[in-house]
Amino acid sequence: MRRLLPRDPAPADPAELAPEDLPEVYAYPPDPGRPWVRVNFVSSLDGAVSVDGRSGGLGTPADKAVFGTLRRLADVVLVGAGTARAERYRGARRPTIGRDTPPPIAVVTGSAGLDPSLGLFTDTFVPTIVLTTGEAPAERRAALRAAGADVVELPDLGPATLLGELERRGLRRVLCEGGPGLHGDLIAAGAVDELCLTLSPLLAAGDAGRIAHGPGGRAPEGMALASVLEEDGTLLLRYVRAAT
Repeated sequence: MRRLLPRDPAPADPAELAPEDLPEVYAYPPDPGRPWVRVNFVSSLDGAVSVDGRSGGLGTPADKAVFGTLRRLADVVLVGAGTARAERYRGARRPTIGRDTPPPIAVVTGSAGLDPSLGLFTDTFVPTIVLTTGEAPAERRAALRAAGADVVELPDLGPATLLGELERRGLRRVLCEGGPGLHGDLIAAGAVDELCLTLSPLLAAGDAGRIAHGPGGRAPEGMALASVLEEDGTLLLRYVRAAT
C-alpha cells in the first residue's frame, strides 16, 4: 500500500506502508473531550454503495485492511439496523488496541426489529448495544434482552441523544459504518468529524444509493483531505472537518 498524501519530504517515491503502519495513519485525536465521530464507507467509482444489496461486492484487500484497522481503533461501532441486517453483522472479532475486548456494536433501531438469532447476539465476544426507545414493542425489547443484548431505551434517536449515551459509557472514539440514513442524520446534526471513504476501482451502475441521505436544508460542510492511500487502484481517502 502506498501513501500518496501527506507526502514524506525525504523519499522521491510515495511511502510504502505495511499493515502495522495503518493504526498511526488513522489514529484518533488524543483526547477530543467529547465523542469523535468517524464514518467509514466504500463506494464504486460511479457512486454505488452496494452490489446486490451488500457492500461486500465492492470490497478489496486494501479496503478490508483499513476496515479492520478502524475497528481496532474504535471504542464502539455505531450502525443502523438496516445495515446490520443487510450486511449480516456479528460482533467485532479483534480487541480494540490497548484493550482486552473488541469494540461493542451499537445498533440504532426505532422498532427494535432485530432477529435475536442474528450473529449480533449469538456470535459476539461482548454484548451488542441496542439503542431504541420505549415506543418499540415491549416483546421485541424483551426478546433482545433474553438473547444477551444491552437494550437501551432512549427518549429519541437523534444524534445528540445517541452520542450522549455513548459518552456516558465512556465510548468516545465512535466508528459509524452506516447506513446512509444514519450517516445523513449525523451530517444534518453537524456531528461528523471524519469520513473515511474507499473508492473501489469498479463501475457498478444499478440502483444502489449514495453514502448519505436524509433531511436537507443544511448548508454543505467543508471537509479537509487528511490522507490518501492507494493499492491496486483502490483509493482510501480520509477527510476531517475543515477548520472554521
